[in-house]
Amino acid sequence: MKLLILTQKVDINDDVLGFMHGWIAEFAKNCEKVIVICLKKGEYELPENVKVLSLGKETGESRIKYLINFYKYIWQERKNYDAVFVHMNYEYVNLGGIFWRLLGKKIGLWYAHGKVKFQLKIAEILADQVFTSTSSGFRLPSKKLYIVGQGIDVNKFKVESKKLLALKNLGEGGKVNENRFNIISIGRISPVKNYETLIRAAEILKKQGLNFSVEILGGPGTAKQEEYLADLKLMVKINGLENIVNFLGPVSNRNIADYLAKADLFINTSNTGSLDKAILEAMACGLPVISCNEAFLEIFKDYKDNLFFTAGDAGELVEKINSINNLDDTGRDGLGENLRNIIVADHSLPGLIKKILNLYK
Repeated sequence: MKLLILTQKVDINDDVLGFMHGWIAEFAKNCEKVIVICLKKGEYELPENVKVLSLGKETGESRIKYLINFYKYIWQERKNYDAVFVHMNYEYVNLGGIFWRLLGKKIGLWYAHGKVKFQLKIAEILADQVFTSTSSGFRLPSKKLYIVGQGIDVNKFKVESKKLLALKNLGEGGKVNENRFNIISIGRISPVKNYETLIRAAEILKKQGLNFSVEILGGPGTAKQEEYLADLKLMVKINGLENIVNFLGPVSNRNIADYLAKADLFINTSNTGSLDKAILEAMACGLPVISCNEAFLEIFKDYKDNLFFTAGDAGELVEKINSINNLDDTGRDGLGENLRNIIVADHSLPGLIKKILNLYK
C-alpha cells in the first residue's frame, strides 16, 4: 500500500505530538511508500520510503498559503498514494474528501476526543472509515467506526527494574532518598487539565506529613494558558508548596520515559473524555496511575476502583494516592506489571498500525 498521512506536526522533539514520529515510522514498515503532509515540520529521522511535506507553519506562511500548499501536494502526489490517513484534524477530510473520492482513494480518519463539532459530522460522511481508541473517543453514531486501541511504543516505554530502582533512589547531590514518594503528571498546561486539583491534593498530603514530591511536565501554548500557569504557581506559593511541586516545562516525548522511571505514581486530573496517551505511556513503563478521565474506566478494567477518582475531588484523590503509597514493593511492582500488560496486549504500536492497514483492504 502507498499511504498519504495528514497530521499537525512531524517533530521527534515535540513534547505533545512527538509520538506521531513513531507512528509514521511504523506505517513505513508496513507500506511501500508513505507521503506525509503536516502543518509544521521540525526534526525527524524517518525511513527512505517516507516523504515529508510541510504546509509551511515553521516558515511563517499565511493560512491562504497553507491552503494552496495543501491542494498542490494532494494533486502532485496523487499517483504516489492509494489511501489517505488523517490524524485528528478532520478539517483535512472536509477539504480534500471529495477530491479523494473522485480519484478512488480510500479515506480513513483517526479521531479520539470527547468533543463533537458539526465539521466532524461532515468528515464522518466523507470518510470511508473512522478509527478511534475507545468507545468514548468518537461520540457520533457511525457504521464506519472501528475501535482499534491506541499506539504506544512499548519498547521505548519500558523501564528495566534495576534502572528504575537506581534512578528512583537517587536524591539531590547523588544521595539516596528512598523514603520520598515521587508523583508525576504530564500534559499541556491548560485549564482543561485541572492541575489545581493536584495542587489541592498536595496541600492535604503535606498536612498529613507525607514526604513526597510532585513534578509537572508540560508547557503552555497560548496566552490564556500562560495566565493559567501563573495562577498555578501562585497557588503553589500561597500554600507553601514550592519545595514540593515543581513545574519542569515541556519535555520531548522521546525523553519522557527517563522521567517516568524516577516516579512512583502518575496522576492525571483532566476529564476530556479522550484516551490520554501520557497515561498509557506511564502504564507501559509499569508505573501505577490514577486518573479521573472516564475514558479510562474501560482501560483500568478490574483496577478501576483503585485507580479512578471523581474529577475535581482532591480529597478522594488523596485517598487513592495514599492507597498506592501504602502498597509494599511487591504490591506496587505487581500492579505496575499488570498495567503494562494491558498496554502490551491492547495498545501496542505495531498492533495498532496493522489493525488500521488491514481495515483499508
